[in-house]
Amino acid sequence: MNANSTIRDGNPLAMLRQTVVGYSDRVRDWWATAPGWARWTVYGLLIALAIIAPHPAIGSFMSPHSHWASLLFSPIGTFVLLAVGLNVVVGQAGLLDLGFVAFYAIGAYTMAVFGTKYGWNFWGVLVVGIFITAVSGIILGSPTLRLRGDYLAIVTLGFGEIVRITAQNTEYIGGARGITNIPHPQPIFGVEFFLDPLPYYYLLLAAIVLVVIFAKRLERSRVGRAWEAIREDEDAAELMGVPTFKFKLLAFFIGAMIGGLTGVIWASKVIAIQPPNFPFILSATILAAVVLGGSGNLPGVIIGAFLIAWLPERFRGFADYRILIFGAALVLMMALRPEGLLPPRRRRAVTGEVSKPETPPAGGDEAGDDRPAEEVAK
Repeated sequence: MNANSTIRDGNPLAMLRQTVVGYSDRVRDWWATAPGWARWTVYGLLIALAIIAPHPAIGSFMSPHSHWASLLFSPIGTFVLLAVGLNVVVGQAGLLDLGFVAFYAIGAYTMAVFGTKYGWNFWGVLVVGIFITAVSGIILGSPTLRLRGDYLAIVTLGFGEIVRITAQNTEYIGGARGITNIPHPQPIFGVEFFLDPLPYYYLLLAAIVLVVIFAKRLERSRVGRAWEAIREDEDAAELMGVPTFKFKLLAFFIGAMIGGLTGVIWASKVIAIQPPNFPFILSATILAAVVLGGSGNLPGVIIGAFLIAWLPERFRGFADYRILIFGAALVLMMALRPEGLLPPRRRRAVTGEVSKPETPPAGGDEAGDDRPAEEVAK
């Protein structure tokens, strides 16, 4: 039984799914053909909305039970930035990474160690933290990227746990007690970074904008096309001359940089970090955000990360039931839209969800074309 006959039979779930699919596909298709001025207008409106987002009037609705400005920084802002980084690895290159939290932890501990033990300022540690996490991405990727699928996932999961357990058992970086008194960033343009979450939110927002521009440029470049070929069929890409190992290693390198950037900013805000701040469930949550939004599609990934971070806080008034509501919402979303909220157009075509035109009849007149059938075929 196909989807159309199911809808005709009055299946309410299928009807709701068709409505959700149709609406999101129309938005995505409009965006794909939108003129440049329309795109820049939307970009400007989104940035303006993000700038005014901490206003108390917005917070009273979005988060009536939590401090909205703090929530915008963490978990919403950090989840968005981490999801953009993981999307490079999982969504664009097609590599299942279950240990992405390790790069986040390495960036945070770099900020903590260099800031407390050596007295470095935030801006210097930011550069060093990005560099160290990028190198760690190469160290992880070099011996493991010959693996694929479940085997790669298991190795990356183990890497995330190794980083956490190493931090817990290394006294030089605080052991199980962690590191406290992490310094705040130095003032910039007269803005003081202390316990006020607003400066940190705007710092994180600037980082998100820069990373999104960088990731989008990569997606449209030769590198992005190579990643897409690897994601769809690695063997075919290898046969066509794509150096798959080099490009997979590059994906780990860039994803690790973004994870480390997020960790440095987050550690400077929270002042104290401990190994339990970096559990495996955080990697799984960010992966869920990427899949929910539409793996490989940057706007969808951002929306998915926002929802994953915001929904549990929005329903905090339901106490213990909020996790049940959150889980039910995710299950419903996967039932209605298993490929994600805004999947890439090519990914939608592969899943067979897009409507394909019927094959025209052989005769020219019956096909709605006055040309002979032989000419139509050509």
